[in-house]
Amino acid sequence: MVLFGKKLAEAKIWLKPNMETLQRTANRGSISTGYDIDNSVKFDKGNDTTTVEFFERNVSSAGSRTTGTFSAWIKKTDVTTAQYLFTFGNVDNDNGRTFARFQTDGTLRIGGGSTTWLNTNRVFRDVAAWYHIVVAIDTTSGTADNRIRVYVNGVEETSFGTRNNPSQNDVMGTNFGKQAIGYNTIDNNSGFNGYMCEVVIQDGVASAPTEFGEFDSASGIWIPKDASGATMGTNGTYLKFENASSMGAATAGNAFTVQNINQNDQATDVPTNNFATLNPLMANAGPANYLTINQGATRAYNEANAYKIANSTFGVTAGKWYWEVKMIDMAGVTAIGVTMPFYWDADYSLQGCIYYGQTGQRYNNASAGSFGATYAAGDIISFALDMDATPPTMTVFKNNSSQGNLMAGLSINGTGGAFLPPKEDGYFPKVVGYSVNTFDCNFGGFTNFSISSAATDENGYGTFEYAPPTGYYALCTKNLAEYG
Repeated sequence: MVLFGKKLAEAKIWLKPNMETLQRTANRGSISTGYDIDNSVKFDKGNDTTTVEFFERNVSSAGSRTTGTFSAWIKKTDVTTAQYLFTFGNVDNDNGRTFARFQTDGTLRIGGGSTTWLNTNRVFRDVAAWYHIVVAIDTTSGTADNRIRVYVNGVEETSFGTRNNPSQNDVMGTNFGKQAIGYNTIDNNSGFNGYMCEVVIQDGVASAPTEFGEFDSASGIWIPKDASGATMGTNGTYLKFENASSMGAATAGNAFTVQNINQNDQATDVPTNNFATLNPLMANAGPANYLTINQGATRAYNEANAYKIANSTFGVTAGKWYWEVKMIDMAGVTAIGVTMPFYWDADYSLQGCIYYGQTGQRYNNASAGSFGATYAAGDIISFALDMDATPPTMTVFKNNSSQGNLMAGLSINGTGGAFLPPKEDGYFPKVVGYSVNTFDCNFGGFTNFSISSAATDENGYGTFEYAPPTGYYALCTKNLAEYG
């Protein structure tokens, strides 16, 4: 099925080994010429409760306790932990709270105190997509099922594993106490991991999703629209995260205080131009063989004496593409390059891979040979992959100095140890680490390492340390629609 037009549909987006079907209504990047979003914010819980990244606001004057709306576009980068989208109400106890939380099984739970109001049957595990989530509360409604309504990508959820409608005129946690975005106000646990943009909180209004989005007439995909005209009410807000130096500033309504969020957490990965990230769903022989991923699914690290891998969410069959990898920690073997999606090699022992190793070696299908310079912690390795060439080429750069074509002398579907996989299966950026390794990957939408030059591709997309070579583009959906 063509989702975004022929070229974008042909680009590979890989989720997990069993070929789990992508959700049709998930937005993997609109190519509409309508309303464009410029920025999102990256949330990352980290490995402890002290580094939870979130927004909060103390409510000085309570608003409606029966009616309110939360709307946000979100892109998940963690599929195994509980994660709060919002918590409203009391901060010292569970009573009088209202929250929305992704459960460990990927379902979405809407709760009040210790009560589960709604728990979806749908699971949210598409890490390559943006979701639009709307939670509309109106306990004054005479229709029980209308008192809490959940919409995903413009469509109301009606299938729930648990449904406990509040009583008519029940007092909820809306619009009093504290408003928190991205964490749990009680114990600071279960912070959100991923990206969020176009956050709207409405006080005294229970809105339909059409207040914030619409179906694109050409693609049929649910896309954002400008929400600046929406009614905010006393405790409402509209956060667009436009000002990197003041991320809690509001476009409309009330500003929020930021906690552990700074200007480096502003991202250009947005629903209207979705960027590749690393894929937490893709493991070869189980989680033990997959690198730990955090920081907006751009950082991968290993602390074990075993080969572990991480692949990107996007793969390509055509076009010319650019990305960067900065080496942070290197105490073992590293290899960086591309692979096919179906070869779950933990090192370089199987077909369908070609890597640049830290000793300057070229690794390809269980063979190794000299290639370029060695690299170490602090070095930035860049790749310029040309899938339009026959056979494909991939120029590798160390700190912007060309090391040559990593694919030179290799043919497609050859024999023996050294050859390239077929293009139609897709080439995916990949990192491999043994022992203590940390990779910061930059596909242009967000990176954890500091960018000094803020270079873009020729279309103005992406943020890179070094300018992509002429004719090479960031791995994002607007470029994939044009060149992929």
